[in-house]
Amino acid sequence: MAAHTSQSVAKAAGSEVGPDTDVAARGRSRRTDSKNGTRGGNRPGLRRALATHWYAWAMIAPVVLVLGVIIGWPLVRGVYLSLTDATERNVGRTIGANHIEATYQFVGLDNYADVLADPVFLQRLVWTVLWTVACVSITFALGLALATMLNRDFKGRAAYRMALILPWAVPGFVSVFAWRFLFNRDSGILNKLLEGGGISAVPWLDDPTWAKVAVIAVNVWLGVPFMMVALLGGMQSVPGELYEAAEMDGAGPWQRFRHITLPGLRAVSMTVILLSTIWTFNMFPVIFLLTRGGPGDSTEILVTQAFREAFVSSPRDFAGSATWGVLILLLLMIFALVYRRSLRKQGEVW
Repeated sequence: MAAHTSQSVAKAAGSEVGPDTDVAARGRSRRTDSKNGTRGGNRPGLRRALATHWYAWAMIAPVVLVLGVIIGWPLVRGVYLSLTDATERNVGRTIGANHIEATYQFVGLDNYADVLADPVFLQRLVWTVLWTVACVSITFALGLALATMLNRDFKGRAAYRMALILPWAVPGFVSVFAWRFLFNRDSGILNKLLEGGGISAVPWLDDPTWAKVAVIAVNVWLGVPFMMVALLGGMQSVPGELYEAAEMDGAGPWQRFRHITLPGLRAVSMTVILLSTIWTFNMFPVIFLLTRGGPGDSTEILVTQAFREAFVSSPRDFAGSATWGVLILLLLMIFALVYRRSLRKQGEVW
């Protein structure tokens, strides 16, 4: 009865207002929207956004400017050089009071064709992928295991946490040089321990296979603290009521870990795996400081090859180094896009 009454009142009000008033109201609404800079009443115009959020734009402007200078300009310059034949012989340079003009020329995509056709690129790419997958997989497994152990209450937990985070606090080059001393074939501590047990010395940095094992071990040692801290934070954010309810239902430790801990860590895990993959793919210090890419070129990855083109080879090939750098960037962008699409298929928002 009340519904019928309200409808009747609405109809009566509509009949009193009339169609002309309706048209006028719609016209005023359109004019108001157009004055506000909206189209269809949904998307604010640029002028309105600047006027409304000018303070936010002013705050991020310095950051955008700094990123443009530090990242944007070198990136644009690198892409441009990759399309030329620039070397140390034809770039512009100043010798004393004399300035020599640049004579390099635009060659288009010739550098990319040369690099992709070179067997060295495939060799570096295969080892870089293997190195990245091995380091990220082992780092994640160890970080997850340590985080699980440290997520429990026991005596001395804070001291254990500090000890496990220590490799993260030490500067990277110091850690690598310390490991280089440990891996020394003649006077290294590792080989001394092996000889004490009756095992012959291992050529850690002199054999291609052992050198690859060594660089993976050092990078894992450096990466485990970050992975452990991130996963431990994710575990502590899982509600404890879920574990209590599962325990009351008779779920064992493995079942609780599988059905509560792992799903609760999915968002954190996806993020740290992505970051760790990008960092490991471009991990220049470990390779360069520990093995210099050797023995021979057995441990060279893509980024160290780009460095070699620009600073080691003679004449220094700036265009070739830029080409390697752009290809590395494209590979990481493709990986990030594929990774994002796979997460969206699994229902994750990223």
